[in-house]
Amino acid sequence: MKERSPFHAALAAIPGTYIIGVAGDSGSGKTTFTATVRHLFGDKLVSTITLDDYHLFDREERRIRNITPLAPEANDLEGLERDLEELKKGNPVRKKVYNHATGTLEGPVEFSPSRILVLEGLHTLFTPGLRRLIDFSLYVDPAPDVKKEWKIKRDTGKRGYSEQEVMEEIRKRQADYIRYIAPQRECADAIIHVAFSRFGRELGWTRNIYRISLIQIPLSETTDGIGFTIGLPLLATPGTCPFSLEFDRRTLRGRTMAALTVDGEFDQSFLPLFTRYLEEETGINPAVVYGKRRCLPPSEIIQLIFCWRIIRDILSRA
Repeated sequence: MKERSPFHAALAAIPGTYIIGVAGDSGSGKTTFTATVRHLFGDKLVSTITLDDYHLFDREERRIRNITPLAPEANDLEGLERDLEELKKGNPVRKKVYNHATGTLEGPVEFSPSRILVLEGLHTLFTPGLRRLIDFSLYVDPAPDVKKEWKIKRDTGKRGYSEQEVMEEIRKRQADYIRYIAPQRECADAIIHVAFSRFGRELGWTRNIYRISLIQIPLSETTDGIGFTIGLPLLATPGTCPFSLEFDRRTLRGRTMAALTVDGEFDQSFLPLFTRYLEEETGINPAVVYGKRRCLPPSEIIQLIFCWRIIRDILSRA
């Protein structure tokens, strides 16, 4: 019988459910940046709840009331806290399901948490009660011009809106975003900031290449033997993908945060130590995320680093 990795042993030792809270505006990429957690840790370990399921009103009623889903009073945050208390203990709950295609609430249905629960939505970090129940939190923060491009692409392509309708929705939501959603950034353990690439703005739309920063609270202890290996011969090879790496420290609400910024495309040849560590801990080859491509966009690099950070946080609780 194969011995459990330190990560799996530490997760098994945690009572109840480990909760990752992901906050950010609609269309900000919350689901995208947590997809690797689900892929790398496996469906048996990870389940997800979207806070859209806790809307109090369907799309038509919000229109009649002239209220956006960003307003706290349009959401059952007290019910969410009660459910999260139970889910934290590993107990199932009954909740509704928001259908984005029809804009209606369906159910209720029974939901049972896995060992890791990803909670993502507009108000994930809005109340002290929610923040207390979350073990590690992430705020996804694309630049305004990036967010507008993403929302137009998603809502016209997947949700049946016209571009004019999307632009009107963005305009209507802006005040509520500034008032209710953006302040949650200051409460997060980690922030992902997305800007257009310095190598060309069009690369975002065509090849998913953005300039992405992972800003996070520093680790309390360092870990030896895990990192990127920048091979100097590759840097002198014409076929090597252009990229940039930056590291600095930033102060947010009195907290000193470590910021790593990736831009361009990152050659897989720089990642063997890092991906080997991830595979040893999770039992899943990170190639499930990036396949056999030689060069990876910053979003996938940052997603892998975020997974590493979750592993480190769970290990620290053992």
